[in-house]
Amino acid sequence: MRLQEHVCIVTGAARGIGRAIAERFAQEGARVALVDLREEQGREVEHALKAAGHDVLFVQTDVSSAGQVQDMVDRVLAQWGTIDVLVNDAGICPFEDFLDLPEAVWDRVLDVNLKGYFLVAQAVARIMVAQGVKGRIIAVSSISAEFGGSQQAHYCASKAGINLLVKSMAISLGPYGITCNAVLPGTVETDINREALADPSARAYWSQRAPLGRIGQPEDIAGPVLFFATPDSAWCTGALLVVDGGVSVNLQ
Repeated sequence: MRLQEHVCIVTGAARGIGRAIAERFAQEGARVALVDLREEQGREVEHALKAAGHDVLFVQTDVSSAGQVQDMVDRVLAQWGTIDVLVNDAGICPFEDFLDLPEAVWDRVLDVNLKGYFLVAQAVARIMVAQGVKGRIIAVSSISAEFGGSQQAHYCASKAGINLLVKSMAISLGPYGITCNAVLPGTVETDINREALADPSARAYWSQRAPLGRIGQPEDIAGPVLFFATPDSAWCTGALLVVDGGVSVNLQ
């Protein structure tokens, strides 16, 4: 129960990595705001966690909208009065070849993945500073911030931006006792890539690339994120923690 009565916001909580983080935080005693644009899936997660006895709240939010972000933060404050931890996880990755990548798709990915992280983090940090909360802000980035992809130019650019945003926030918010860190997952099986990983050859390739011999699961990311939310990481800020089964160090 390392997050007993902590108020935590998890964006992208309706599925995949975000859901796994929200579930882990709830199991650790946190009060969790489940933030996502997908209402039906978000309500399902909320119902399941409440049925298990956890204190959670679903707030449908488009994180690329400053107005909706502020409304979400206001609802969390009305429910619990403070915010201790923010996990920015909401993200999209519609696969598009670079030469065919439409401007509208580029804009939407950067709006959700990068501007969304900025808007939510800024709104939450302002509350933390005003209340004197020595909070934790954690971003779910990706090893795609360091490695390109022929169908992921927009996604890779957004994740690289997240890493520098986290470092800049760490400098700005450190004097207030607020830490800002990022977890960089490798290939994790989620709704974003499940169709691609259904190809046996693709699945075998990524499993072989990982020295640990398997593709990651959302639960593999929840633990490292939890570390950054607890006092165990009190002297960590501006850190980028790679969690990829060893793929990025394997040149084979």
